Amino acid sequence: MKVSILTVVYNNPSTIASAIESVLEQTYKNREFIIIDGGSKDGTLEKINEYIENIDILISEPDKGIYDAMNKGLNLATGDIICILNSDDVYADTGVLESIVRQFENSNCDGVYGDLDYVDADDMNKILRHWKSGLYHDGSFLFGWMPPHPSFSVKRSVYEKYGNFNTLLKSAADYELMLRFIHKHKIKISYLPKVLVKMRTGGVSNSSLKNRLRANMEDRRAWQLNELKPYFFTLFLKPLRKLTQFF
Repeated sequence: MKVSILTVVYNNPSTIASAIESVLEQTYKNREFIIIDGGSKDGTLEKINEYIENIDILISEPDKGIYDAMNKGLNLATGDIICILNSDDVYADTGVLESIVRQFENSNCDGVYGDLDYVDADDMNKILRHWKSGLYHDGSFLFGWMPPHPSFSVKRSVYEKYGNFNTLLKSAADYELMLRFIHKHKIKISYLPKVLVKMRTGGVSNSSLKNRLRANMEDRRAWQLNELKPYFFTLFLKPLRKLTQFF
């Protein structure tokens, strides 16, 4: 199976190299690497160009936000499986893509998800929190469950059938996409019980109480956009559930 890895970046010269290197170090070679840059002006593009011979598609132009940029990449991807690696993140080890492809093949599923480590921004060997996703059961979203999006890989055919990211949402488009794919359309997903991605701390939706409240409002809108009616406590349980997934 061919794997498309999509990385979106804008003005991030300090970490983009480590993200790129973690892709290039993967032992699985049947892959294409797509980078969508939002028109960076701070040296990010120069960093990317140092690896240009190993990048299959590079686009650098203004966009309407991170999810608009991701949609550009999704529309260009030709792989059977699509993995999204943020420019602040790295794969946990060199065999991550091998493990993901094997899980797809062995379980005959539409999507694979795993665990994630939040790490110190200056020392990626220093684990601050561990997100253990656990097994999914039908209806888990109603009880606040969700997998970490950076660990979520999906077949391209699922995007083609059910759509890309909804750009009406600013910080919850990844949650809405997983809610739509998994809860609404019930694609078959498989849990890979290992850390797939290391994420540097400081995500937009968790960076302040104000942003967390705004994200919760967007979570509610994600249900409304899909004409779904969560139990009244679903969106209160989600942040609590998220906390209890860290060990």
